[in-house]
Amino acid sequence: MTNIDTLIKGFNEIDINVNDRKIDKFKSYKTLLKSWNKKINITAIDDDREIDIKHFLDSLTVFKTNKIEDNIRIIDIGTGGGFPGIPMKIINDTLDITLLDSLKKRLTFLDEVIETLQLDNIRTIHGRAEDYGKDKDYRENFDIAVSRAVASLNILCEYCLPFVKVGGYFIAMKGPALEDEIEASKKAITTLGGKLEDKIDVNLPFSDIVHKLLIIKKIEKTPTKYPRKPGKPKKNPL
Repeated sequence: MTNIDTLIKGFNEIDINVNDRKIDKFKSYKTLLKSWNKKINITAIDDDREIDIKHFLDSLTVFKTNKIEDNIRIIDIGTGGGFPGIPMKIINDTLDITLLDSLKKRLTFLDEVIETLQLDNIRTIHGRAEDYGKDKDYRENFDIAVSRAVASLNILCEYCLPFVKVGGYFIAMKGPALEDEIEASKKAITTLGGKLEDKIDVNLPFSDIVHKLLIIKKIEKTPTKYPRKPGKPKKNPL
């Protein structure tokens, strides 16, 4: 039995407006997530309450940046189980969203979620950020790149900033201990055409978890040499 009681209570805590149709979509999403998670490793979190807090509500905190406007193009780098891209799409169906991940099995799951929830203008792409970041159909074509992927900030910047058009934003969803990462990432942010604009503390409802949203504005085009070849950003970060 799937319930989303914690999620429903949490909407009020983070100032998200929903209707019954959107609530039903979240319930269907969670049902699929729990079912598929028995077959492949999508997430280590399988408790209803924990999914609501650590996946759904955490994903939706990105709206606190006030950068998510109607009808913009967003790419979710290293989307995993569809976080934050699919929760964002459920809440605002005007968004045009691309979900990028390197694991095909996860994307097969996400394709089923997209079909079951009848979501439009959202698609999955299979591959590495370093390759798609060089592709003219994707490079500097997005208003926002967002990522909850587990990687240090200087690595994430090289994965994500090449996708963002000048004037757009990279939003990194990170844990609380961020100051050292920011300091270590100053060169990467500048080199790739970005500028740190803001960081927002986020208290996840019904928990003692504090996350940070880091907002990096794209102020210049990314030099053509970036991103480097697959594996290079992680092996030798800027």
